[in-house]
Amino acid sequence: MNLSNIIPIREDFSFKNLFNFKKTPLNLLIAIIVVVALALLAAGAVLYFIHGHHAYNITREHPWGLLIAMYVFFVVSSTGLCIISSFGHVFKIKEFEVISKRAIIGAVITLVSGFAVILLEIGHPIRMVIYNILTPGYTSAIWWMGTLYATYLVLILFEFTFLMRENHKIARYFAIGGLIVGISAHSNLGAIFGFLIARPIANGVFYPIYFILSAMITGSYLIFIAYGFKYKLKFPPEIEKMLLKLAFVLGILLAILMFFEVWRMMTSIYGGMPGRADAARHVLSTANFWVGEILLGALIPFLVILFSKAKALSAIVYSSLLGMVGIFFMRYDLVHDSQLMPLQPMKLREYQEVPTFIHYAPSFSEIAISIGGVGICLLLYYMAEKVFDLD
Repeated sequence: MNLSNIIPIREDFSFKNLFNFKKTPLNLLIAIIVVVALALLAAGAVLYFIHGHHAYNITREHPWGLLIAMYVFFVVSSTGLCIISSFGHVFKIKEFEVISKRAIIGAVITLVSGFAVILLEIGHPIRMVIYNILTPGYTSAIWWMGTLYATYLVLILFEFTFLMRENHKIARYFAIGGLIVGISAHSNLGAIFGFLIARPIANGVFYPIYFILSAMITGSYLIFIAYGFKYKLKFPPEIEKMLLKLAFVLGILLAILMFFEVWRMMTSIYGGMPGRADAARHVLSTANFWVGEILLGALIPFLVILFSKAKALSAIVYSSLLGMVGIFFMRYDLVHDSQLMPLQPMKLREYQEVPTFIHYAPSFSEIAISIGGVGICLLLYYMAEKVFDLD
């Protein structure tokens, strides 16, 4: 069966020109980054296959590490791109119809990249698939996460297929399904943290809502970066019109995010609840939070949008690059900060040392696999650009 009979590909596509590209300094730099990232992925994977989880710096006290953070980073990006793409062919906002194909293939690629990273963190992925079907855990948020994200991937693949075939009526049905399941999966991912009763800093209703908000911000950043790179900051009129509207939406979302963060920290510190207030004060003393999450992830992009009245598109593209760095810190801190306080046994008559914060630093394998995930994402996006007409 010829793939082009299912999904139309470029007429000028051939395997010979798949890796032919303009040898500009930026393109060469990205190519080198991809090759190095994939080499690191191979090295990290080999160490994992040899040593198992001993290749990672995770412990019984800190069981979730960098790979969980990278998985969250990628699936947040996927959901965000799906939501932004729905503005066009689900909600019929005309200016956003031009990004449907590119945003959806981006959603597929980032989700696959996330799966590739988590595959090397799960002990027995094949066993997981088998028992996910044979013995479903309906009360488990993690079971729902796996099931919903698998369903979401199938739906957006069909959506992309029908978009490429220019069958927008059928594509819209899959888009609606993908949007509903994607938001459900993503809010459920937030609930995995919110359900952590033993981790007071995470427990509550904040994360299921925050995950959707931050996903839309991440998707907006990626749209600006993708189109800024494609058009070298010289946007055609229809793309410029879309980006101007998206910049306005992004500014509102960033304002809401910062508002959320203020109240999250205030409610965490208020009352001095053991485990919650201590962890929150520690978070507020770190550069990761102030420089990574706040300055890069939200404040700089927001100020650029605010003072340019959402019109300085080139500056917004550059601030989106900083924003994605900040988004990484948001995901890393989300995972690490929820495990800062050690779980303590209920000792009533024995002497017990005062608990201290748990320290964690990713191992070479974790860093290599995480960078490799970025390499997979960049390579797949480049190949999709070569194979499909995404405009």
